Amino acid sequence: MAEPAAPAAREPAPPPRPEAAADGRAGRRRWRVRGVDAAVVAGYLGLAVLLTGGQWGRPERLFHQDNDQMLFEWMLAHAARVVTGAEHPLHSTALNAPDGVNLMANTSVLGLGVPLAPVTLLLGTQPAFLVAVVACLAGTATAWYALLARRLVRSRVAAAVGGLVCGFAPGMVAQAGAHLHMAAQFLVPPILALVFRPGVDRVRRHGVALGLLVAYQVFLGEEVLVFVALAAGVLAVAYALADRGAARRLAPAFLGRIGVGALVAAPLLAYPLWFQFLGRQHYSGMPFHARSFQLDAASFTASARQTVLGDDHLPGLLAPNPTEENSFFGPGLLVLAVVIVVWLWRRPLVRALAVVGTVAALLSLGTTIRVDGASTGLPGPYRLLAGVPLLDLVVPARFALICVPVLGVLVALSLDRVRQPALSSGGGRPAGGDRPVVPVRLLWGGAVAAALLPLTPTPIRTVPTWPVPAFVAGGGWRAYVPPGRTLVPVPPVTGAGASPATFWSARTGVAFTAPGGYFIGPRAAGDPSARWGAPDRPTAALLRRVALTGEVPALGDGDRRQAVVDLRHWRAAVLVQGGLHRGDPVRRTVDQLVGPGREIGGAWVWDVRPLVG
Repeated sequence: MAEPAAPAAREPAPPPRPEAAADGRAGRRRWRVRGVDAAVVAGYLGLAVLLTGGQWGRPERLFHQDNDQMLFEWMLAHAARVVTGAEHPLHSTALNAPDGVNLMANTSVLGLGVPLAPVTLLLGTQPAFLVAVVACLAGTATAWYALLARRLVRSRVAAAVGGLVCGFAPGMVAQAGAHLHMAAQFLVPPILALVFRPGVDRVRRHGVALGLLVAYQVFLGEEVLVFVALAAGVLAVAYALADRGAARRLAPAFLGRIGVGALVAAPLLAYPLWFQFLGRQHYSGMPFHARSFQLDAASFTASARQTVLGDDHLPGLLAPNPTEENSFFGPGLLVLAVVIVVWLWRRPLVRALAVVGTVAALLSLGTTIRVDGASTGLPGPYRLLAGVPLLDLVVPARFALICVPVLGVLVALSLDRVRQPALSSGGGRPAGGDRPVVPVRLLWGGAVAAALLPLTPTPIRTVPTWPVPAFVAGGGWRAYVPPGRTLVPVPPVTGAGASPATFWSARTGVAFTAPGGYFIGPRAAGDPSARWGAPDRPTAALLRRVALTGEVPALGDGDRRQAVVDLRHWRAAVLVQGGLHRGDPVRRTVDQLVGPGREIGGAWVWDVRPLVG
């Protein structure tokens, strides 16, 4: 992202940058790492560590969306096994036995898991997950800081504040506690920097780099890449309308880089994308109605849960769930953004950013706009995209994440502007010396601080979880589970709830095979419609019902025969029940189905090998 130097007659902008060479390649300048850069990055890292502090050294705690953390811990464990050569990178039979899981269609985050494999293998999945969260938040902020400092602003302070907004806005913090694939946005700035490079030279070199980054982003999060493509398209069109001369000059190189990037990325992604959409255990659609995951218009001026002014009540009325609080910018920042756009309207980049932010905000409102929890009956612009392939799978509420860097860049541009010499109305000479009037700088800095301080994030909330039973964590299960057979957690959760199979498998490094799990897969062998988890088996549905109600049913021989059929389908060797709410009713139900179990290593264990033969 960079804007070509505009003629002085069109905008009384700051003096031309010294890096704008005679050949017209504006926006390129040498950028050396300084002590302040290290301090800014250290600050980002410190803040990210502080936000994750509720879990460091506390294996009994998980972030509030615990089932999502369990899934991503499992993905990190799987990636570590890929590095050691023990697993197929795109498919695994360690969950959902005997069919397995299409990991390419389940946010495998190999782009995080593979580099973090040493951490996972040495320290375990929880530390690896926390390192990933820190890397996503601080890495995204750092990448935007670098782009702002190199391309768009002179002031390191302005770049640092812009990076802070981009990396630690409420939506980013909300996503980071649960969705690594949405929080991993540190490649977005370099991708945009290559797409919107102000120079017209080295098209092939930069196109190759663009293709490689796009391919890597697919293995971080495809949904983020869809947002980048949409935002970049809107930005390009809006900028071209604002500055037609620059658009005509830069269009050939712009299109050339994109073309080369597509040629580089296509062969790298051909097989993974084929496997995602046509490979084993692929599915179509989503297991939920994406259109229902929309934001309330009032959410844009509200405070998110995990901010200093947030509470647990209001955000729940304005967002689908705690992880989708993607707007919640507060009234101060939105008013500030409007002032900046009016103030800097002559700059084509500012006009283009205003269009991108407005479009994204409107799309996040879904098909029918709601205000303060009540439907207005007004159709939302998302209706125009509801049937577009790929975009119809995107959660509408997440479009608001595009607004985050838009606001961050606008804030940085404004802070940079007030630090530059104030121009008098005539002659173009600074008024009152080489620096702007101090009160103006202080007043604007105070306004920015007043808008951003209410958005200060608080540590990501954690919840307690049942620990992995010693029988599982210590490897006692190995004496019961021969090769080709499975360990079945009780109850075998197959829906969208927290899954012991996923959690235990993650914390033991994917050491055993289990049925069920938390993932998205096909509804049945002949029906690729998406659903949460594996197709229900009667015994799994029975045990889950007992866990929910606490009522022990009267069982007959038919139920016991069905249990044997299901256990054979799962290739079960042993059933294991760890900590569980209403655990006693579940234990008594299993006793009725397969005979009495016994307590071993903090778990109830039923050896079912004699039953399944």
